[in-house]
Amino acid sequence: MNQSHSRRNFIRTFSLGTVAVSTLPLAACGGDGDDRTVSFAHGVASGDPLTDRVILWTRITATGTADIDVGWEISETSDFSRTVASGSLRTGPASDFTVKVDATGLTANRSYFYRFGCYGQLSPVGRTKTLPTGSVSRVRFAVFSCSNYPAGYFNVYADAARFDDIDVGLHLGDYIYEYAAGGYASQNAGTLGRVSKPATEIITLTDYRIRFQQYRTDPDLQAVHARMPFIAVWDDHELTNDTWSGGAENHDPATEGLWSARRQMAIQAYHEWMPIRVPNTAQPDKIYRSFDFGNLISLHMLDTRVIGRDKQLALASYVGADRSFNSAAFTADVTNPARQLMGAEQTTWLRNQMSKSTATWQILGQQVLMARMLLPAPMVLGTTGYPAYFAIAAKVKAGVALSAAEQQLLTTTPVPYNLDAWDGYHAARETVLNMAQTLNKNMVVLAGDTHNAWASDLADQQGRAVGVEFGVPAVT
Repeated sequence: MNQSHSRRNFIRTFSLGTVAVSTLPLAACGGDGDDRTVSFAHGVASGDPLTDRVILWTRITATGTADIDVGWEISETSDFSRTVASGSLRTGPASDFTVKVDATGLTANRSYFYRFGCYGQLSPVGRTKTLPTGSVSRVRFAVFSCSNYPAGYFNVYADAARFDDIDVGLHLGDYIYEYAAGGYASQNAGTLGRVSKPATEIITLTDYRIRFQQYRTDPDLQAVHARMPFIAVWDDHELTNDTWSGGAENHDPATEGLWSARRQMAIQAYHEWMPIRVPNTAQPDKIYRSFDFGNLISLHMLDTRVIGRDKQLALASYVGADRSFNSAAFTADVTNPARQLMGAEQTTWLRNQMSKSTATWQILGQQVLMARMLLPAPMVLGTTGYPAYFAIAAKVKAGVALSAAEQQLLTTTPVPYNLDAWDGYHAARETVLNMAQTLNKNMVVLAGDTHNAWASDLADQQGRAVGVEFGVPAVT
């Protein structure tokens, strides 16, 4: 089959169900190679909707390595009888054959249907929606976090895809996991037919691309992306465990190379495979951005992981040889006013965004828990088990006298159980809480990361109520 014949097949196939074929450029059907077999094995997706535009995404699976032209169209109707925009663009190995279109000229608060075409093949049809303007009475989110392919099925995605009234899906990070096959939460992966690919921990650009490819073959993930636009940010596992700005717990430069190189490759793959609009193409690591849902909500998607985070503290470093805990040293470090979680630039940006917003609610979409989670130091350090501690508490309740050691345990200064969360960055948290307090904003914080569900009241150090937080459980 020569190239001109394949182009004719594309036009003939793409014309089914649409009267706007003439708006689709002929270049949309081929590329530099002939006799190519193509498919859309990774589905379609949309994301980062605004009032007049939205990102459309797909990936071409094609024989050969030459660049290829892909057509796209977006319509007000599912049969594509009222196409409102169309075009084509070229993709190839440089972007892992992924396709991202910023479809503009759309109408606010309207659902659209979109699809792609190439060499006579059509992609699945996706549905997306633009953001509303003016007076808005309700917005409905589906909030996701922590989707680990080998840990189990993506049933949560399947359930969300069945809803017809979700405006936007929010993914708070850990969209993929970096571990090798047999790594974290993979004990049932073989039985489930979900063994990670590649088999090694992902470190190179090719590794990250292959891992995204595998996740994107999941039918439930494809279904939810085809059903609603996503607004996403990364957490740590899109790079590697416990990432901070200068490294990560799960990165060893001696065996895994420069952190800056791994970081760059992970970020490149993320932008290739996620329907995200890059605010600044010169700084692809800067993904914090805002979305306004009329006068009801300003949604601020934050990065508390990559761009500004100082290295996490380790409680074990404050334990002496006699197993005593140096509370004074720990308190001084964890409350250090220079200690950053978002970084100064992003913090200033957030203040400006919240200050100029007139929406009723300010929602922060971010990764880690902001609420205070304090436990007695011996419990956190593992020197006293939870059963022993609760046994002492039971004695107190029953009026039983305590030994001197038991009394000391109950009066031990509490410490954060998770220093990877906002609890490890006291001044940074206080800055955000004070921001909402002084600007008189109604703040709701969304968090993922913990694989548990939480609902918390947020208060500043003076005990003044500032907002609320909802921590969402994991997809797997």
